Amino acid sequence: MLFWWDPLYFLFAMPALLLGLYAQAKVQAAYNRWLRAPARLTGLEAAQRLLQAAGLYAVRIEGTPGHLTDHYDPSSKVLRLSPSVAGVPSVASLAVAAHEIGHALQDAEGYWGLRARAALVPAVNFGSWLGPILFLIGFLMQSPTLVWAGVLFFSAAALFALVTLPVELDASRRALALLESSGLLWTPEERAGAREVLRAAALTYVAALAQALSTLAYYAFLAMGMRRSEE
Repeated sequence: MLFWWDPLYFLFAMPALLLGLYAQAKVQAAYNRWLRAPARLTGLEAAQRLLQAAGLYAVRIEGTPGHLTDHYDPSSKVLRLSPSVAGVPSVASLAVAAHEIGHALQDAEGYWGLRARAALVPAVNFGSWLGPILFLIGFLMQSPTLVWAGVLFFSAAALFALVTLPVELDASRRALALLESSGLLWTPEERAGAREVLRAAALTYVAALAQALSTLAYYAFLAMGMRRSEE
């Protein structure tokens, strides 16, 4: 990140940073709590049952290393589950696995948000790398054109975070509906636990959006300040 030495940066970034830390703590607390709440199936067994129930027979399931690294890959139609989700029969495992199957359902239905997010990936990868470089060069050379070009390229990251939020919320909504209709959540406590895990995960995407927007706002503020100084 550029301009770590600038106190103004912390003025813009600190609220979003604190939200991000709170969201991560919330996810870990909810996941760890409900990982200890036993369920009738492991995440892998639940995923197999839910995929069959949804008619998603082409989706394969693979393992992936790490902690909470679970994801659905629409390009290869693969659902990847981490060891603690795939192998543990818990309410948390069911919630995480069902959330990723929610993405598989989005893919099968051609959900607009998932398509838009996939289309933005090249621009985000390019813009998040090039944007700060152009901004720094423009700032050092006092070139408003380069500075605003950097802001424009970096804005792709904020747009990606903005599109991602409804995609994740929709996947969680689908996950809860799947778990309840399939009978995998039998008690009100289990339903409350799955909802708590999914809501905590959604908060991380809210925090990611806030962080992207705060950084974009900081860059734009500096760019406008440069323009005012030239008038």
